[in-house]
Amino acid sequence: MEQRDVRADPVMTRIGQAIMLLHAGDREEARNRFGALWSELGECGDALHRCTLAHYMADTQDDPGDELAWDLRALTAAEGMAHGPVKGAAGSEGSGVPQGWRDASAVRTFFPSLHLNLAADYLKLQRFEAARTHLDLAWDAVGVLEDDGYGDAVRAAIGRLEQRMRGRPAGE
Repeated sequence: MEQRDVRADPVMTRIGQAIMLLHAGDREEARNRFGALWSELGECGDALHRCTLAHYMADTQDDPGDELAWDLRALTAAEGMAHGPVKGAAGSEGSGVPQGWRDASAVRTFFPSLHLNLAADYLKLQRFEAARTHLDLAWDAVGVLEDDGYGDAVRAAIGRLEQRMRGRPAGE
């Protein structure tokens, strides 16, 4: 599957730089950079940019409610892309497939992880029914994942959260 060339996408480059800061442990600087980018993009910016940025911005949050809000933004952006081409997205010359359709297809692989994150958020907030709903949606979406490192990691994380939820005392 062909994907967007991030080298030609300065916004994805900047998101990637903030992700590197996050993974290096500088959550505050990553949060600041994500926040500045979000202000530039706005609610109507490119859906792939908004989805990616919000997905990682959630990981920089200290408050579980704020983390949930960012994960919901990521899901909303992904849902907008999953139902067809991205408005204004151009195709690559010679590919025969418009860029927006490739992005829409690729974004489907985000859903297991997005729902997993939402399930974890709701669990932190002790909203167990909502956590169960999103965990079930994560399980329902794993069929789009390849049998590769990413797919295996997401399936394993869903399984670990399933075990945590099953280990809750009765009545919760």
